[in-house]
Amino acid sequence: MCGIAGVLVSPNRTLPIASRVESMGHSLKHRGPDSNGTWLDTQRGIGLAHRRLSIVDLSDLGSQPIHSHDGRFAMVFNGEIYNHLELRQALEMEGASLKWRGHSDSETLVECLARWGIEKTTQALVGMFAFALWDKDMNALSLARDRMGEKPLYYGLSKGLLAFSSELRAIRMLSEFDLTIDPGAVASFLRLGYVPDPQSIYDQVFKVPPGTWVEVTRDAVASGTLPAPRVYWSLAEIAQSGQDNPSSFATPDLAVDELEALIMQSVTGQLMGDVPVGAFLSGGIDSSTIASIMQKTSLKPIKTFSIGFEDNDYDEMPYAAKVARALGTDHHELTVSSTDATKIIPLLPHIYDEPFADSSQIPTYLVSKLAKQKVQVSLSGDGGDELFAGYTRYSLAGKNWGKISAIPLPIRRALSRGMTTLSPAQWNRVVGTIAPVLPKSLLLSLPGEKIHKIARVFSRETSQDLYLGMVSQLEDTRLMQAKYQSRPKDVLGSWPIHSDLIHQMMAMDSITYLPGDILVKVDRATMANSLESRVPFLDHRIVEFAWKLPLELKLRNNQSKWILRAVLKRHIPEKLFDRPKMGFGIPLGEWLKGPLREWAQDLLSPEKILQSGYLEHEYVSGLWDEHLSGRRNFQHGLWNILMLQAWLDTEHQRTIKCD
Repeated sequence: MCGIAGVLVSPNRTLPIASRVESMGHSLKHRGPDSNGTWLDTQRGIGLAHRRLSIVDLSDLGSQPIHSHDGRFAMVFNGEIYNHLELRQALEMEGASLKWRGHSDSETLVECLARWGIEKTTQALVGMFAFALWDKDMNALSLARDRMGEKPLYYGLSKGLLAFSSELRAIRMLSEFDLTIDPGAVASFLRLGYVPDPQSIYDQVFKVPPGTWVEVTRDAVASGTLPAPRVYWSLAEIAQSGQDNPSSFATPDLAVDELEALIMQSVTGQLMGDVPVGAFLSGGIDSSTIASIMQKTSLKPIKTFSIGFEDNDYDEMPYAAKVARALGTDHHELTVSSTDATKIIPLLPHIYDEPFADSSQIPTYLVSKLAKQKVQVSLSGDGGDELFAGYTRYSLAGKNWGKISAIPLPIRRALSRGMTTLSPAQWNRVVGTIAPVLPKSLLLSLPGEKIHKIARVFSRETSQDLYLGMVSQLEDTRLMQAKYQSRPKDVLGSWPIHSDLIHQMMAMDSITYLPGDILVKVDRATMANSLESRVPFLDHRIVEFAWKLPLELKLRNNQSKWILRAVLKRHIPEKLFDRPKMGFGIPLGEWLKGPLREWAQDLLSPEKILQSGYLEHEYVSGLWDEHLSGRRNFQHGLWNILMLQAWLDTEHQRTIKCD
């Protein structure tokens, strides 16, 4: 696991690059504290920088930038290639006469690229990666990213200079980039809580989309035009093909057998390395499955890590401890107070480097910090929800949208208007008045807010519109100043075509939410602690298998992730994980009224809102007042606004320093 960066200069520009490349690499030190390296060819205007977190081949033979044996290619690489020894064998069977310098996967990768090219190599890789490859003969730089988007890679072009990096902070080091915030990216962020691929928060910088590579020549840099990414693997195509040609099994147990074997194969491969490896363990289905398989492959207790909170509603630590005891792991845990957690908040704009508002970023950072004390690598259970229908919204939409959409739209809109005639606060009072005569099953906290949510569902015209509403925290365009209020309807891109709504939603989550939110959260939180994270469920062989599964093996008898539960039952008693889904969250709504109130009040003040220049302060004040009063729970929307404000405040301070 590392940080990579570099530049390519137009042939009609003369630009000293040594200091630029050095400063870009230094800005990524947290991603690779063990060593650093740079390589320059000033005649051709190319410079590569690498920061190393030593995992495989700890000697200098694993250092980067690395060159192919024939001298044609230079490469920097971030990630792990789990099947690199098999790839070495494949090269040798083809007759490649190589005298390997060491046993690093980076050396394997550059030799595969030298002989097979980018498309064949990337399709052969099992792993997570982002790499930059310089071809000296073609004067071309290629930037590639792994299939699911586990590893980040930004790139941009300005004033005859192409720059790329694992994080935006390295590109900020370059004076040639007059980085301007993209209002469209701000709008997307406010709605979703993250900036979706291929956007970045800046209009000059983009993310290489998952499963693609971009090849840029010096002439292209001179023309000022970036070529379109080229696809070597497409989740959308895999999902469509899997649903068009589903697998069939004589019995469900045979499907469980195959999935268990695939998970075993993935976990075993991801134990590769020359450093200690552990696992995050929340006690939920996904992390428990990974830890169970990992422990089964180990001759000694594996190290597992979990954190908990003083608020029992958000504390999964007791469940994790029971799973750890059942598996016999060497378990480590930490109870975090609100004071401990809130100390992390001022660091978030620096850790995430662009606006990011998944509040589970805080516990993810803290559990990564705990794990780093014992291991260099930690496996996580991310991806299980997207692949095996784990999110509650899947079953809710699947059960109810067909019935709701059968009602003519004018009638649904009339019902929606009727339900929103009363404000949430008024509904709360009405329900409170008749509560003594209502069944307990109908008594809900903040009933007015839930009635308004149901009203929004009734008003949705299409399934795509329904999904967008379910994943959006802030939809009202009045939040942004008038000049920014036009936002694209296709904020999430094209809507996949599948036979059922649940698979449509799962595909969209895998294409957008998974790489844009979940994997960003894990990458930045772990790398801020110089810890490598690995995600066994995202092995492309598991992904492709999951998309061929019929829906009844994912959602079965009103139970989500049925097939994954069936795997886990083979390793620990079902009673240890048969409970409602909790999620890796924090008591954000209460914290905003308590320990975070002063911090939030400052960022949401009219003065700060006006200074940032994007939001309508009166609208923001209304949300804040409603939340503080307890009439509404705007915790997620407010967190989006607060993370934007905190990032803009940091950006403003950077600008002042530069001036």
